[in-house]
Amino acid sequence: MERTLLERARLEAGLTQQELAQRGATSRPTLSAYERGRKNPTLATTLRLLRAADHDLALVRCIRFSQGSGGGRPLVVPSALPRLSLDQAFARIVLPLHLQWSGPGHTFDLSDRGDRARVYEIVLREGTAQDVLTYVDGALLVDLWPELVLPRRVRAAWEPVIRARR
Repeated sequence: MERTLLERARLEAGLTQQELAQRGATSRPTLSAYERGRKNPTLATTLRLLRAADHDLALVRCIRFSQGSGGGRPLVVPSALPRLSLDQAFARIVLPLHLQWSGPGHTFDLSDRGDRARVYEIVLREGTAQDVLTYVDGALLVDLWPELVLPRRVRAAWEPVIRARR
């Protein structure tokens, strides 16, 4: 069973239902009903309870992908540049075989500018939408953009998204 937003926030904060209910000015049975989906809190109540658990709601842009134009292998292009957590953006990674077929098992250190550029070149050329969301940070991509070695069709397809971010 998938956890509700309120339950996830409560558990991440290390709180019991009773503790969160007290902090959030509601009853434990009401909080339980919210967490179990038996009752639906208002937005104001949800915000109050999330803040009581040291969490907040965030507006996150939905990223949609389209097929890039031109010949060759399929090319995915996002509607906006994704952002990664710091841990993801600067992680040590091994790319999956469908991306790194010529040197499987190679570890890339995304905190190293050269390794990060190589990973971004591979993902932009050959990656799926999920690969872009997993390995590419938009701000770091914009910073590296002038240095990346990319085929013309890849650069042309991504250029409008990069320009929109600048």
